Amino acid sequence: MAEELLIPVNADRKAVYNALFPQIKALIADESDLVANLSNITAALKEAFGFFWVGFYLVKEGQLVLGPFQGPIACTRIPFHKGVCGASYTRKETIIVPDVEAFPGHIACSSASKSEIVLPVFHRNGTVAMVLDVDSDIMNDFSEDDSEGLKQIIKLIEKKL
Repeated sequence: MAEELLIPVNADRKAVYNALFPQIKALIADESDLVANLSNITAALKEAFGFFWVGFYLVKEGQLVLGPFQGPIACTRIPFHKGVCGASYTRKETIIVPDVEAFPGHIACSSASKSEIVLPVFHRNGTVAMVLDVDSDIMNDFSEDDSEGLKQIIKLIEKKL
C-alpha cells in the first residue's frame, strides 16, 4: 500500500492528473469499501492540488448528504434543487463555476470558497449516486483540464458501484 503520492513538481494540472490517476487506481483497486475509497480519493486530490475543499455528497434520504471530505467543516445536507451540487445532481452534468457568488442559489458553506467544480457519479443504472464537489479559494480556478482529470477518477468510482 502506498504511503505517499508521487506528484510532479512545477507541472501543469493536466500533468498532475496524469500522474495521479494511476496512483489512485492502484490505491483503490483491492479495496471494496466505498467510504475507504472515497476517503483516500479526497485525500489524494487535496494533497496533489491543495484545493480548499474536496468531498463527496451521497444521495441519501431524498437529498445529498455529506460523505468523505478534506477541508474545513461543510454543509451536511443539500436539497437536490439547491446550489451547485444540487444543480449537478439534477442536470446530471459537470458544472464549473468561475465565481460562486454569481451562481444563482449558491450555498455558501464557507465564505472562503470562490470557485467550484461539481461532477455527478453514476450508478450502473444511470441514476446519480453522489457528486464530487471541489472548491477553491481562488476565482476561476477550474478548467476543462480539471473536468477531464476528475471525470477519469469518477470512472474508477463508478466501476466499484
